[in-house]
Amino acid sequence: MDIGGFFILVVFSLPIYFLFIWQYIEPEELFLWGRRWMYEEEPELSEEAIRLYKKTAIIGIVFTTIVVLVSFIQLFR
Repeated sequence: MDIGGFFILVVFSLPIYFLFIWQYIEPEELFLWGRRWMYEEEPELSEEAIRLYKKTAIIGIVFTTIVVLVSFIQLFR
């Protein structure tokens, strides 16, 4: 991978990081993002669903970080 490919990877990973951080901080809001029209009243997520959304966010952040770090290391090999 050259420096241009790494730059594109970083640029595309920033919005993904933003979504994962938002998912961890406000899982209810992200769940309802684009789905509010489906419900007449405001639905409530269970504690189990909130925990699952937060775990998924942490796994996504770790995985994305690993991909960026491995790409950075390969850049200087």
